[in-house]
Amino acid sequence: MRRKRRHERRPPHDRWLVSYADFITLLFAFFVVMYSAAQLDKRRAGQLATAIQTAFLQHGSLPDKPSDVGGLSESGTASNLSVGETDEFKLLKGQIESALAGEISAGDVAVQESGEGLVVSLREIGFFDSGSDEIKASSAGAFTRLADILRQTDREIRIEGHTDNVPIHNARFSSNWDLSAARATATVRLLIQSYSLRPQLLGASGYAEYRPVASNDSPAGRAANRRVDIVVPRKH
Repeated sequence: MRRKRRHERRPPHDRWLVSYADFITLLFAFFVVMYSAAQLDKRRAGQLATAIQTAFLQHGSLPDKPSDVGGLSESGTASNLSVGETDEFKLLKGQIESALAGEISAGDVAVQESGEGLVVSLREIGFFDSGSDEIKASSAGAFTRLADILRQTDREIRIEGHTDNVPIHNARFSSNWDLSAARATATVRLLIQSYSLRPQLLGASGYAEYRPVASNDSPAGRAANRRVDIVVPRKH
């Protein structure tokens, strides 16, 4: 009698599909849970933001912009720069007033700080003959002391000529425009050639009688208006 041969039962080849399907199902369930949690967090975050906003509105409006933390705001930076510049001008003004104390006392020089900067006014009586753009030799000492201070600054320096409102007409100048511009130019030339100030920092202009500092109705006022201003402008 022939013995029957046993055949081993092999697992079906598609059994892996069952495991794969289980994996996909679990993965889908995981993403569903994660999405639900995210939506819950959004709702909670929205509720929290609403509660905070309501609390602020009960005591005042919310700020439009966040405050600067750990650094200077733009206005704070500008303020600090302004303070630094003010200190610089005070120091410069003090140095010039000390160096030209004699001329200031005599009324030949005036020093003032204005919105546009520091202004050193060289009045005609101490620096020019009437109707002339030639600088008096007697003013050399004042220019030497002033130039020693101005040479230390890196700021631009404007030299501005001014006159009173009395018309001029002589062999050299036909108008106050000509006289004021010539005096400013002569001052710039002197500062460059004799006192070694940097030409690239200097500029000259004439304004005739159109920028008075005093009334032209009196001799004293007209004398104050006949001047050359050395202007050290502020940075804008």
